[in-house]
Amino acid sequence: MTTPDAAELRRRTQDLLAAHPPATTDRTDFLKARFDAGLAWVHYPLGLGGLDAPRTLQSAVDAELAAAGAPDNDPRRIGIGLGMAAPTILGYGTDEQKQRFLRPLWVGEEVWCQLFSEPGAGSDLAALGTRAVPDGEEWVVDGQKVWTSSAHLARWAILIARTDPDQPKHRGISYFICDMTDPGVEVRPLRQITGEAEFNEVFLTGVRIPDSRRLGPVGEGWKVARTTLMNERVSIGGARVPREGGMIAPVARTWRERPELRTHDLHQRLLTLWVEAEVARLTGTRLRQQLVAGQPGPEGSGMKLAFARLNQEISGLEVELLGEEGLLYGDWTMRRPEFVDFTGRDAGYRYLRSRGNSIEGGTSEVLLNIVAERVLGLPAEPRDDKDVPRKDLAR
Repeated sequence: MTTPDAAELRRRTQDLLAAHPPATTDRTDFLKARFDAGLAWVHYPLGLGGLDAPRTLQSAVDAELAAAGAPDNDPRRIGIGLGMAAPTILGYGTDEQKQRFLRPLWVGEEVWCQLFSEPGAGSDLAALGTRAVPDGEEWVVDGQKVWTSSAHLARWAILIARTDPDQPKHRGISYFICDMTDPGVEVRPLRQITGEAEFNEVFLTGVRIPDSRRLGPVGEGWKVARTTLMNERVSIGGARVPREGGMIAPVARTWRERPELRTHDLHQRLLTLWVEAEVARLTGTRLRQQLVAGQPGPEGSGMKLAFARLNQEISGLEVELLGEEGLLYGDWTMRRPEFVDFTGRDAGYRYLRSRGNSIEGGTSEVLLNIVAERVLGLPAEPRDDKDVPRKDLAR
């Protein structure tokens, strides 16, 4: 099969729409048909929702589907699956794992979460203490994970656990797919400053995971996890947004609609942040184009840094612009939402929720180290635990 071009992809999309008219086809059935036609993510392999086509041609498919009013797969609800689990499974999964997990993941039939961070291993993720002990053809997992988005909705989780405590902390880790419905998995809500509980604590007690759900070789989970983490930062910091989209949109709209709130100082700050938001948007576009050539690199860490800083500064400006109105907060009801809705809520929510942007997906301090060492080539910080077995480290 020759690599399809944009015209061929448009023809295939029109064939899909003719065979499965969006107006009369069940949403899930349409998404399954789209996946089977190779139009889900065109750069994925044949039979796995793609056509081995260049990633840049996805926009041709998306435009045709949007014009026809076709449903999407609700990417905000399944972002962890799309942005983190899927590329990791594609890179390290067996053929059986790819066939089993990628289609229901993309269609949205199965939600995913990420069991990485722990109470004592957040910024220093490789210091994790959750254990996975072999028992025949299974692994028995015990430990605690924290700050787990969507754990209350998820069927599956990507999980890293220590399988050899005699190895230094970056070695002796293995990577698994965990069934969140298995015995021994307990999910507890973590209520945040916003009043919601989109995050969770997850307790794992004697959870049995078949070895067939291990991703990558035993003991090489850190290498697999790095693929997940790099994709995570791209998905957070390099998300596709339109011009004057994202967090800058509501404050720009308020500025235009409420001239009585304007001051010279606020005007200068808004102009500066508008330009920075546009630069970040264009940089994100360039980063996604670079992905065509291979796996994401440390540049995603830089984008995630910019995303966190801009969100916090823009939301702070919006609260100041609104004055007393900015101090109001719409709803403190304890909810467990399906996704974070920055633009669909009020200014107070945006201000409070953006505080977490510099923590989730890698703290800004850790990402600054990554940029310094892997982008700028500066010397690494001294470490005295590099070759010390994990079991011998002070905790």
